[in-house]
Amino acid sequence: MDKVTCIAYLLYQSSKRQDIREKAIQLLNGDVSIRDLKRNPAFKAHLVLAESALRKNNIDKHQVQIFAEEFMLLEV
Repeated sequence: MDKVTCIAYLLYQSSKRQDIREKAIQLLNGDVSIRDLKRNPAFKAHLVLAESALRKNNIDKHQVQIFAEEFMLLEV
């Protein structure tokens, strides 16, 4: 899995807040960038925690794949 997909998954799983979950899905689909989220103080702390968890490799790749399959929008 690529870094952005893993971070989107971690953001989605780490919060019950709907706005953070929506941003995680937007990140997964490329509608918003990590840089954009870092500029927003409301999301920066969550993003730092997600990046930290990714560096520690505390992530289930199978769950990331399921998340991506469920929320990734494919345009044909």
